[in-house]
Amino acid sequence: MRKFNLFLKRAFDILVSSVLIIFFTVIPVMIVVPIVIRLTSKGPALFKQVRIGKDQKPFTMYKFRTMILEQYDADGNEIMSEDRITKIGRILRKTSLDELPQLFNIFNGTMSIVGPRPMLDYQAPRCIGEEFRRFDMRPGMTGLAQVKGRNNILWEDRIVFDVEYAKTFTFWMDIVILFKTVLLVFKKEGTDVKPEYRGVSRFSKHYVPQEETAEVEKEQTENV
Repeated sequence: MRKFNLFLKRAFDILVSSVLIIFFTVIPVMIVVPIVIRLTSKGPALFKQVRIGKDQKPFTMYKFRTMILEQYDADGNEIMSEDRITKIGRILRKTSLDELPQLFNIFNGTMSIVGPRPMLDYQAPRCIGEEFRRFDMRPGMTGLAQVKGRNNILWEDRIVFDVEYAKTFTFWMDIVILFKTVLLVFKKEGTDVKPEYRGVSRFSKHYVPQEETAEVEKEQTENV
């Protein structure tokens, strides 16, 4: 039964991504959005990034660029991601239009419409035990974690939902998640990250394991 559900899932991915690619090209969102991005900020319209997909295999994910290119200010301080988002980028994120180029990822089989969101290359090795089950499925444009809270749930909780999805997946479950996602997009819920969800966690960029922190502190003490 699971194999049949996976067959339906892939057939649905190919059909829907093909139709939407044609649809958004004809409208023509796929043409207008890149032009607006290029006119309003320096840099390419398309953002490409290596992510970790099914079976922990890396792939290149596509999105419309929503941030400025500069990562550091004039004093050399790192600019927080939330502060790098452009005006047009905020609109694209609220409407989820920045995700449209991922339709090509879905068509080529590196992603699915529904599945765990693709992790960054430094995040995947930080999974523990059963958390690796999330890589049993192709990453998705949306998923169970997204309809449970989108950006405003802790990373550890997202992983729990990802594992739940991988274990209990059915094609009907995908349809329900997709329907809920459409409602969230229209409500524009969960697009802005609340301050309480911006802290350092095991899956954040600047996370340092406790044992490494203790070792650094020990070396600093010995050098005093």
